[in-house]
This record gives sequence, structure tokens and C-alpha cells, in this order.
Amino acid sequence: MREPVRRPRAPRGALDAIRRGADRVDTATPASRDRAVDALRAFAVLGVVLGHWLVTALVADGGTLRAASPLQHLPRLAPVSWVFQTLAVFFLVGGHGATRSHTSARARGATYGRWLGARLSRLFGPVAAVLALWTLVALALLLSGTEVATVRTLVKLALSPLWFLMVFACLTAATPLLTRLNPLWPLTVVLHVDLLRFGLGGPSWLGWVNLAAGWLVPYTLGAAWARGELEHARPGWILFIGGVVATALLVGFAGYPASMVGVPGASVSNLDPPTLAVVTFGLAQCGLALLLRDRLRHAMRRPPAWAAVALVNLSAMTVFLWHQTAMMAATATGLLAGRLPGLHTVPDGLGWVAARLLWLPVFASMLAVCWAAFHGFENTGGRGVRGRRGGSRVLRAGQRPKPSGRSAVHRV
Repeated sequence: MREPVRRPRAPRGALDAIRRGADRVDTATPASRDRAVDALRAFAVLGVVLGHWLVTALVADGGTLRAASPLQHLPRLAPVSWVFQTLAVFFLVGGHGATRSHTSARARGATYGRWLGARLSRLFGPVAAVLALWTLVALALLLSGTEVATVRTLVKLALSPLWFLMVFACLTAATPLLTRLNPLWPLTVVLHVDLLRFGLGGPSWLGWVNLAAGWLVPYTLGAAWARGELEHARPGWILFIGGVVATALLVGFAGYPASMVGVPGASVSNLDPPTLAVVTFGLAQCGLALLLRDRLRHAMRRPPAWAAVALVNLSAMTVFLWHQTAMMAATATGLLAGRLPGLHTVPDGLGWVAARLLWLPVFASMLAVCWAAFHGFENTGGRGVRGRRGGSRVLRAGQRPKPSGRSAVHRV
């Protein structure tokens, strides 16, 4: 009699190990932690990454690589930018987290300098690795005879996330001054700057005032959330409906671009610098985020979902800083096989879009390699704020909180 074939047990063992790990992360998370905040942060980071991978193309033109976007040739795809342009949500949760951590640090007697150092160390730890690597890469490319235009394109794409971090760092440093600022004030600044630029023919450099004022709006909304002023559904509905209506009017009747990201060759960009349209669009996003908080909290009760969100949060800066490098690494490697559709070709049709979707797993694999190589810079960057009575109060995902009874300053 023939013996039955035994099925391998490795997959089940691996799944059991994943479940046990997820359960440990879930158990180690303090009950006081608002998991919706972490879920929104993870969504915002992954939205930026996927958005860049979908709307940024490197076209092989002879011996030169130049940047292009499918939004240049397919403007009807502008709604894609509405889904993946999630910076307002990141500033919303950033303002929320910074306000809560500063309040907690002050309650423990920590100085402003120690608090700020702890907040910024995790931002700028990974930046040093990016700058060092791309300095070496740029020098190597130039010495090997690569065209200057190609090197400029690659370096610009690789370092483009840094502008966001600079603005975020400045707002973080100013948190003690911003915790009580009404979001209507920076919104009014954005309105008047755009009125001067576009309505009265003012100088274009005025738009750069919005680089701070525009992102102050969601950041101060996050501070208001941390103060408990946005807990009811009404503010969320006002922000969502008001933001949607205002954005529709600005795009439909005031001449603002429909795309919420920059499009190469366009006369006006909603993002570079921020315009009133992208700020009102951000208000709608923030309102939707506030409305979804309870559902996200419920979803994050599931250990696998929470463990995945915790992992993204612990690697947020690494993923954010290296995702463009991962895409360019895949593009450069692909050149060895010739000019590949969706990777090196002009993004001028739906065929390119379909091909690009197939490349996303390759980009993700390259990003995983970058994460393995450089996530240590992020993990060693965030050290806790020490109060006058004790040691570091940082709680990392996967660690059990110490039974001290005092609040913790979370690293993510």
C-alpha cells in the first residue's frame, strides 16, 4: 500500500511564527497609544512612495536619462494624484505627535533642547547615509563619463525627499510656539499669497512663503487634535466637505491644476511651492482622516494589521528616503536588458501604465534591499528624552512597557 504524501510543515510553521510575533507586538503596545495615528502615518508614507513610483519615469533618450511623468501625456489620470498625494496627512499626524510628546516632556521636566534632539535625531540620522552614498555615486558617475544632465536628474530625484524633511524639521522645532496657533491664520496667509501671485501679478518668489504656511495648516490641525479639540465628528465633516468644495471651485473656476503633484513642463505646480488648491485639498484629506479614526482603531485591534503598521512606522524615514533610490536602481539595472516598457520608455499611453504596475514589485524588492542596508541608521537615531528623575522613556514596538506608571515618549 502506497504511503500518503506528507505535506511540508514549513509554511505553517512560518505562519505560526508570524502570528506569534504579531501577538507579541500587540501585547507590548500600551493601551494608551492611539493606533489610528500610526495607521495614518503608515498610509501617508506608503501613499507618497506609491505615488512617486507611479508618476515618475526615467526615460532613456540615447545616452541620457531624463525625468518624465505620465501626467504630462495623460492629464485625465490626474485623479491618481488625489489618492497618493498624502503629505497633508503626514503633517497632521506630525503635529499631533510633536504636540503630545512636547507636553509629556515638559511634564517630566525635560528641557526643550533634549526634547528637540530626540525628535530630530530620527529624522536626520538616515539623511547622513543618503547624502554620503549619493555624493559617492554622483562623483563615480561623473568620473566614468556619464552625462551631467543624467547625473543631475538622478541626484535631484534621490534627494527630492529632503525638502519635505527640512520643512517638517522646522515646524517640529517651532512646536512650542505653534501648539495654540489657529489653522485659519496660516490658511489666510496662503490665500493672500496666491491672490498676490495669480490675481495681482505679484512676483513668483512670494509663493515660497507657502512652503511654511501651507504645511502649517495640517500641522496645527494635528496640534488641535492633540489638545482634544477635534474629537467629535463635526470638525471632520466640516474639513472634509469644505475642503472638497473649495478645491473643486479652485480647480474648476480659478484655473488651478487638477493634479495635486508637480507635472514637468506645467506652468503652475500645486506642490512646488504649495498653492491654495493643494492646501484646501489637504483640509479634505485631514477631515477624512479624522472621520476614519474610530474605524482605524477598530481595525488596528487585529494583531497582524497592527504589527504591519508598527513595522512601517519604525522604518518610515528609511522607506521615505530610499524609495526613489530603489526605483532608480531598478531602472539602471534594467538598462542591461535594453529599453524596457514601463521602465525606460516615454509614459504616453495606458500601455505604459499597465507595464509600470508590473514593475512595482521589482521596486519594492529593491527598496527591501535598501531597507536591509540602511535601516540601522534610523533605529539608532531616536533616543528618548531623559527627565530629571530617570532614564530613557522610549518604547519601541515589540518591547513591553516598564511598569513605572509614567507616560512614555514614543519613538514612532
